[in-house]
Amino acid sequence: MDTNGRILIAVSTNTIRIGSRGSQLALWQANHVAAHLRNNGHAVEIEVIRTVGDRMQDPAFVAPATFPDGTALDAKGIFIKEIEDALAAGRIDLAVHSLKDLPTTLDSRFTLAAIPPRADARDAFICEAHWGLHMLPTGSRIGTTSPRRQAMLLALRPDLEFVEMRGNIDTRLRKWSEGQADALVLASAGLDRLGRTESVHQRFSVDELTPAPGQGALALETRTPQAFLSVIPEGNPLLDGSGTDRDTFIYNAIHTLNCAEAEFSTQAERFVLAALGGGCQLPLGAFCHAVDNHWHLHAMVVAPDGESIAHVVHRAPIGTPACELGQAVAAELIARGALDLLRSEIAEVI
Repeated sequence: MDTNGRILIAVSTNTIRIGSRGSQLALWQANHVAAHLRNNGHAVEIEVIRTVGDRMQDPAFVAPATFPDGTALDAKGIFIKEIEDALAAGRIDLAVHSLKDLPTTLDSRFTLAAIPPRADARDAFICEAHWGLHMLPTGSRIGTTSPRRQAMLLALRPDLEFVEMRGNIDTRLRKWSEGQADALVLASAGLDRLGRTESVHQRFSVDELTPAPGQGALALETRTPQAFLSVIPEGNPLLDGSGTDRDTFIYNAIHTLNCAEAEFSTQAERFVLAALGGGCQLPLGAFCHAVDNHWHLHAMVVAPDGESIAHVVHRAPIGTPACELGQAVAAELIARGALDLLRSEIAEVI
């Protein structure tokens, strides 16, 4: 407080540099995090980084066999590789991701400093002519490229057909409005964040379409504080002006945005995914939430044709470690034949 009685907020001179993809949703997420950091007194900048995954949205783009450094091109890495390269190089301090885009195991150079409060994790049904999946005529076309959504929708409606629908939310909504599909199924969180819920008339229960692990959650990724301590000399730009380790400063600043419930829930979900193969293209859903002082973890694996399902709802007391809960649910799924269902998915792709 100054001599005139005004409350002063201390602003750090150490600007936190955020790296983000350039889509409308990614920038909404980056600006959302930046606003919270600014409210905490930090100066923030956002750098837009174009990833291979973004380039692949262009039909004319030919995807390379590998990244420029020779590492394999995989479904999750296409949306994060260039951003993590900038993080490792010190060009940015924080990467804002959709958690479901991240692999279950991070490079040891990086850590998740925070999982902020989670948005609605459910999948949304978009259609104006028919306000529920059950109302669609036989043989209707659903716009989705997700193996998980396709398999779970077929379990509910075996007559459905699917249309490959790529691009950002606005692109998919435009293609649907042009008649390229009769309905869409998209993540509720992105639609809510962008205010594009005007045609959402059904949100699937988590036991109809179990969300992808981490769906609806943001992941705030920083450098691991200890990783560079022995190799970064005093005066390096990765250190702040006082000589304090910059990575620790960044981690602590970001960790104030962490939500303990969202962190636990998504950890448990990702332990299920890791135990069953760890790929984002698996027809697997997992969703954890707290009810009556217990964690409820819903998990589902579905055959590609929707004919066979392994479905588990597991309750555990608050205080159960996330790894223990996730691994217990994975074991229950395996006991119900989940690995055989996942092998059938892999065989179908091959």
